[in-house]
Amino acid sequence: MTNTMIDPTSTPETATPEIAEDWSKPAAMAIPKEGFFNLEQGRYGPIYPKTPANHGFTMIAKIKPGTEQTIREYGNKIESTIKGLPDGLAVLQLHYLRWVLFDIGNETYFMYQGIFDTDFDKYTEDAVALFTKYGINTVFENLEGFPMDWKTNTPAFLRFVREHQRPSFLEYGEYPYVSAEEIKKALRLKAAFSSMLDQMQ
Repeated sequence: MTNTMIDPTSTPETATPEIAEDWSKPAAMAIPKEGFFNLEQGRYGPIYPKTPANHGFTMIAKIKPGTEQTIREYGNKIESTIKGLPDGLAVLQLHYLRWVLFDIGNETYFMYQGIFDTDFDKYTEDAVALFTKYGINTVFENLEGFPMDWKTNTPAFLRFVREHQRPSFLEYGEYPYVSAEEIKKALRLKAAFSSMLDQMQ
């Protein structure tokens, strides 16, 4: 699979849609091939728009030969870490995280999909800071071309992620633009209300 970094000089013809962040109505957004509507430069490249699914990215990269089992073991490590430290990834403001391994011919690729409430660059910066804080390595070290000096070279980490980012062209939200914290707050209120009703019976 050939790496295709978005050309920062390209300008999509599609106009930026008017966004009414109404959580009560499902919403969909078709996104230009470039991944953005209007070119607006962030710290490391184009800023991707907030969609009904909030912010996120899909990264696809070839794994280093012989590392598939190591990558799968990282999944077990994340599971056990979150069991012992439920708020361990809280700084990333994640909704969902999905890792997939798949084959193309004789080569194996890793797909990282994340939906979160911060912007693209902040999410990656926070991830680097989080790994450094806990003294752990990233699963990305098992991907071809990943900079092994990433702990002291955040721009290189960001560059790798952006070079392997595959922008979506459609995103949908059943409860659009709602943050993970807002969802948890609503569920806490629901639980408290249910408990109150139970006590009244």
